[in-house]
Amino acid sequence: MEDVQASVIQELMQQENWEDLRRLLEDIPAPEFPNLLWELDESQRVPLYRLLPRALASEVFSYLDPEQRHSLIEELTNEETSQILADLRPDDRTHLLEELPAEAGRRMLRLLDPEDLRETQALLGYPEESVGRLMTPDYVAVQPGWTIAQALDHIRARGMKSETIDVIYVIDPSLKLLDALDLRDFILAAPASKVEALMDETCVSIPATADREEAVHLMRDYDLFVLPVVDSEGVLLGIATIDDILDVAELEATEDFQKAGAVAPLGVGYRDAGVWPLFRKRIGWLVMLVLVSLSSSAVIAVFEETLASAMALAFFIPVLIGTAGNAGSQAATLMVRALATNEIELSEWWRALLKDVAVGLCLGVTMGLCGWLLGLLRGGPGIAMVVGLTMMAAVLVANLIGGALPFVLTRFGLDPAAASGPLITSMMDTIGLLTYFSVAAWLLGLPISG
Repeated sequence: MEDVQASVIQELMQQENWEDLRRLLEDIPAPEFPNLLWELDESQRVPLYRLLPRALASEVFSYLDPEQRHSLIEELTNEETSQILADLRPDDRTHLLEELPAEAGRRMLRLLDPEDLRETQALLGYPEESVGRLMTPDYVAVQPGWTIAQALDHIRARGMKSETIDVIYVIDPSLKLLDALDLRDFILAAPASKVEALMDETCVSIPATADREEAVHLMRDYDLFVLPVVDSEGVLLGIATIDDILDVAELEATEDFQKAGAVAPLGVGYRDAGVWPLFRKRIGWLVMLVLVSLSSSAVIAVFEETLASAMALAFFIPVLIGTAGNAGSQAATLMVRALATNEIELSEWWRALLKDVAVGLCLGVTMGLCGWLLGLLRGGPGIAMVVGLTMMAAVLVANLIGGALPFVLTRFGLDPAAASGPLITSMMDTIGLLTYFSVAAWLLGLPISG
């Protein structure tokens, strides 16, 4: 569909049929424009963007990804850029300035009018990844002593400037947040009744300095689509809306996936990441995992005579360490996700570990029986006993390590997602080999090198 639209637009531009082109552009939903613009030749993007009505141009700009925004801004005049910035919502403007290179960001700030500049600098003054960077100061608030009729008049007067009027906030004269009410309550209430008659003072809010991931949890737990943001004294500063929170949730999930794959978070989409950033984000983990894996080589060196005395043991090494690594990765993945979604609290670590012991025993016994059968078929009763016991012990230990490591990282203020599959697998290579050869030396009476 987008290819068809792009070809029609190119044809109308070549014909200089601007009237039909404008009518066509008004019928295209704003979220479809980013892909549509980048289907066109580079020389056609800016002329087409300039044809958009002002309100639509601002909305389209908010849907562009960082690289597209930067590319478009470089082609626009200062006056056009200033117009875009003025029309953007405060939170979208802040996000734009965050993602631009420093020099381009300073240029943008110089183009803002004094009021927008003060507003933007205030939002940029909050810590990175805080809720304050996400909020918009455009909201509608009323006071408890007003009548419903007065409140509705105020909502009509202020509503056009607010990002949403689905929720109306009640504040006292010092701007302290008292409650959050649905617009529906005002519409259905008697005009002469007071706003305070609607209040139950059960409003959920979040500090502006709180981590943005906390906002994701609050909105999910309380089924909210807009969240009031307050200062340390409870003064209402702004609101965070569901569109921004969904972006945060997607970004946090992406970072967790990247960490689970032993990749430092990219911070940008894969398409926008260059070769050097991709190399830099991966090489550190790979080097560290190589160092961790060296301990496996050391274990093999120590048990060299053990392995030489029963070469049949070598056949089962990949099976044992692979199974242990997989079990540990499963446990770590489940625990990291449970911590990320607040299904389990840090204080409940003992309960989680008891469950991991029970699950690990069940898995260990089952996999141990599989290992025993495999060892019996390929190595005889003695090898079968070694492989079965090692499989059972390795799976149990892997399950415990995979479940405990996210708690340990969280306890020390680190992201539990760093308990990645590759890290657990590398650790279990060493532990599995050490267990395997120790059991073999003990049961079969084999020599040990050192």
